[in-house]
Amino acid sequence: MPTFDIVSEVDKQEVKNVTDQVNKEVNTRFDFKGSDARVEQVDYQLTIFADDEFKLEQVLDILRIKLTKRGIDVRCLDKGRIDKISGNKVKQLVTVKTGVETELAKKIIKGIKDSKLKVQASIQGEVVRVSGAKKDVLQEVIKLIKKTIDNFPLQFHNFRD
Repeated sequence: MPTFDIVSEVDKQEVKNVTDQVNKEVNTRFDFKGSDARVEQVDYQLTIFADDEFKLEQVLDILRIKLTKRGIDVRCLDKGRIDKISGNKVKQLVTVKTGVETELAKKIIKGIKDSKLKVQASIQGEVVRVSGAKKDVLQEVIKLIKKTIDNFPLQFHNFRD
């Protein structure tokens, strides 16, 4: 029985490379001269430091550009609130979301069931596994998911016949 998995993955090493590139660009740009703007990474948690909110937004723009150039979808970024630290300095926590959350997985499964396609879908941790009798039906499911879920990056892996 053919199956495939619906996942949301981000390569941690690529995020590390992006963080290094952003820090390098911030250090060489004239408009950041003498500024304490930087990005720190711990796993999939990015902390952006800047002198004020305007510079914080500039660093976020650089981050988005570098992520896009590296092939990482920026829809996986979850920005936290902006916190003030000593003086006028600010920081913001940005989380790189990986895995399909339970709420989104339920929405995907509901969409598949409502489509009346002859497939079974199940949640397995942070993955949604879809199985059906024919490859053609599974390809229709992939098209359906791509149409309905457009606010979160999804990949389709482990296509087995």
